[in-house]
Amino acid sequence: MNTDRTLPSPEERIEEESFFPHNLPRRHRSASIWRRVFQASTVVGIVALLALLYNIVNQAFGLVAVQNEKEPEALVLAANEDKMLAATNVVSSEDDNELVRRIAGNPNAVGFFGYAYGYAYGYACYEQSADTLKALAVDGVAPTADTVDSGEYPLARPLYVYTTSNIMQEKSQVADFVDYYLTYVDEEIDDVGYFPAKPEALQLAKEKWLGAVGQESHSELPDVDPKSVSGEIVMAGSSTVYPLSARIVQRFRAEGYASRITVDNIGTTAGFRRFCVDGEADIVNASRPIKPAEAQACRKIGRDPIAFRVGTDAVAVVVSQENDFATSATTGELAVAFTAAQTWSDVKPDWPATEIERFIPGADSGTLDFLAETVFDMRLQDLPKETLVSILQANVSKGLFRRFESEQPFAERSQQNVFQLVQERVVAPEVQDTWSLYDSLFQRSQIEADIIEDYPEAHLEFRSWIHGSFVTSPQSKDPEDAGVRTAVLGSLWTILITLLTAFPIGVGAAIYLEEYANRESRLNRIIQTNINNLAGVPSIIYGLLGLAIFVRALGALTSGVAFGAHDPTTANGRTILSAGMTLGLLILPLIIINAQEAIRAVPSSLRQASFGLGATKWQTIWYHVLPNAIPGILTGTILAVSRAIGETAPLIVVGASTYITVDPDGPFSKFTTLPIQIYQWTARPQDEFRSIAAAAIIVLLILLLSLNAAAVLLRNRFARRL
Repeated sequence: MNTDRTLPSPEERIEEESFFPHNLPRRHRSASIWRRVFQASTVVGIVALLALLYNIVNQAFGLVAVQNEKEPEALVLAANEDKMLAATNVVSSEDDNELVRRIAGNPNAVGFFGYAYGYAYGYACYEQSADTLKALAVDGVAPTADTVDSGEYPLARPLYVYTTSNIMQEKSQVADFVDYYLTYVDEEIDDVGYFPAKPEALQLAKEKWLGAVGQESHSELPDVDPKSVSGEIVMAGSSTVYPLSARIVQRFRAEGYASRITVDNIGTTAGFRRFCVDGEADIVNASRPIKPAEAQACRKIGRDPIAFRVGTDAVAVVVSQENDFATSATTGELAVAFTAAQTWSDVKPDWPATEIERFIPGADSGTLDFLAETVFDMRLQDLPKETLVSILQANVSKGLFRRFESEQPFAERSQQNVFQLVQERVVAPEVQDTWSLYDSLFQRSQIEADIIEDYPEAHLEFRSWIHGSFVTSPQSKDPEDAGVRTAVLGSLWTILITLLTAFPIGVGAAIYLEEYANRESRLNRIIQTNINNLAGVPSIIYGLLGLAIFVRALGALTSGVAFGAHDPTTANGRTILSAGMTLGLLILPLIIINAQEAIRAVPSSLRQASFGLGATKWQTIWYHVLPNAIPGILTGTILAVSRAIGETAPLIVVGASTYITVDPDGPFSKFTTLPIQIYQWTARPQDEFRSIAAAAIIVLLILLLSLNAAAVLLRNRFARRL
């Protein structure tokens, strides 16, 4: 058999045999080194990705300190009290003796006041008037000494006296009197008719006193000799605590205190007003804890209130002994009885349809506050629209309220819309500080201590900065209300135009270069080289190109003026259309190169078989080459879109807005995108803007993964096995 192949000489065979044993280990070492380099690169990439995700998640969740301009609970309480005071057939009075007289002997009357209100002094209370009044069981629990002391009775309430460390240090007589009060309150409280505070509560009050005057917290209260105490003392506040404080004052005087001491019975709210606003009282008698707004008012005049628990009382809901049908009610039924009910049958259907008459304490009464807080289980967002409108009108300027009315009449607004206005304009929550997720989980106790010291009026809450309203709300100057809806819509519009621009042009160019152009021609080599080079051009250059062509040269088209879609704000061509076409130019080289690779990967035998059956070149491309190249083309498109959706620099150049609250409604609209939004927020100095920027990054990643997933599904849908 003839052959042209020349057999190697013996010397050449010896050289080949010596070459492979010598070079094979070296090649193995080289391959091993490169494998380790690639493995290390993969590990570094994974670690970098995990670090990025950790940083994003760490910022997007965590504790925040929020301080409200007005507390939602206070607004709800005021609204409910207004309803009680404005109900029909209501008599209100700070004098509980009058309430007792009006209820006794009236079978249609209902009212409430203290369960054991100072019967030793002859003040009105349920126990002192039990022969003419009947107390209702509340939620199935009757008011007794045992149920009040155990806390089973829903309307049991603590009793306090308030003062400050500064007052006690500046006025030693106030410190001595509070010391005396805490020392002897348990000896007097039974005679007054209230229930002693639990031992641990009283001990805590004593430790507060010691800390306020700068003594060791575990020592005993010093003995006080009233004869040696001098200086005026002014007390004001709760009519409920008044009998107990009056008894302590009487004993203090009996043991030798000779200076003037005043105890004004004006109600808890009025007492805190005199203490925190006027600065005239030294001690406040209170039948409820101080409210955040009251505490804030105190601190504005340099007073930091300290609460001393001195006992327990209960509110009794009473009817006349002549009432033979009402024996018990739930807290919900009491809410109806003191507001909306016109007749007793409105409270319970089996009660008679006789007109109900209400007798309640006055607006400054702590008893009214306590009952309203207890029986109305309602949040601000649960209030009716009419009530929310009233709250808004009472707490904003007349001009602002008229502006809201002119923008959209309140009669046409939804309850949720009015609630949002109340939340933004009245509650006005302001984030004082934020903490990362790591600190929130592992340093919570330290954070809580810092909150008490730095932001005493703020409350701590765990917050996810990414939530439903964050995605559906437009941008706002307040991070509490800011959202990414406008940016998400802008990104979707921009990417849609980018794909419509780049995909058909890119795939068409790839088909021409691979199937029609002469690869060996000089022109084709120049075009191919420039396409490869354009894929690496910085994105800002494309932004300048888009500014010159789409914004300035073609501004009449990209602004919509040529089509009659004139908008003064976008007449300069800085629209979604300009942005989308600019990004289309940016990713065009990537799509061309990847489409070329996908087309080139289709076997030539497939083309030859098609030609052999008589198909034209275009029929071969359309029916055989493209369907088999589609998976690769879509893979390249996914990579290109992933780059485009994260671009910021070219969009800033062509006119993306950094702050916009109007949603885009077409290709000729003003716009912003998620990367622009994130850039703008990260540039702000407040920590909360960095938190919502992290949340926006998560939204961007979800959007990107969703678009990529859709492209992958399409790729798999069109994939074919050869």
